Amino acid sequence: MFTGIIEEIGTIKNISKQSQSMIISINSKKMLEDIHLGDSIAINGVCLTVTQYDQSSFTMDVMPETFRKTNLSQLSAGSRVNLERAMAANSRFGGHIVQGHVDSIGVIKNRESEENSVMFTIEPNQQDIFKYIIPQGSITLDGISLTLVNVTNSTFSVSIIPHTLEQTILQQKFTGDTLNIEADILGKYIHHLLNGNKQQNSERSNNISKQMLMENGFI
Repeated sequence: MFTGIIEEIGTIKNISKQSQSMIISINSKKMLEDIHLGDSIAINGVCLTVTQYDQSSFTMDVMPETFRKTNLSQLSAGSRVNLERAMAANSRFGGHIVQGHVDSIGVIKNRESEENSVMFTIEPNQQDIFKYIIPQGSITLDGISLTLVNVTNSTFSVSIIPHTLEQTILQQKFTGDTLNIEADILGKYIHHLLNGNKQQNSERSNNISKQMLMENGFI
């Protein structure tokens, strides 16, 4: 589990791509302060596993499902990436619950500077993600925990403060660029719970018959 608070910006050292998978090595300092084989680290919001490391970098595999569903396939040597280690049990919970499981890739439709923030408007490529999205709710973009400002039928907006812009790769994201999107897990659970109850109630009402009422002593 992650919190969406980026710890460091890393740089892709080298990358070995196949048709639907790849191996990436990332230059880092902070991640290497306490790293072990098998550790989970979120790369632009994607939970990956450390398979190798040395004094200056660590290596991770990107499997086909991740390759297809995230923007990691767009990375190349020299690309900068957001990094966050999995949350420790004694850590402060600074953002919101982030799993590192991407729901959609989003395209930046507009980037507008305001007095002390930058407003990003995003269009997801998976429109069914909107069932989990509400204004003032939480959303994860490239691993960053953010608050939704506006939500329309096809886009949503987030407002980025200067600190977040400076400490993440959002500083280099502009109109047309892509972002990994993860909806709030609480929204997913609530949606599943409510729709599960509706389905159960529907099944119960569809199963009501004279025979059922007689068997259960109602008539």
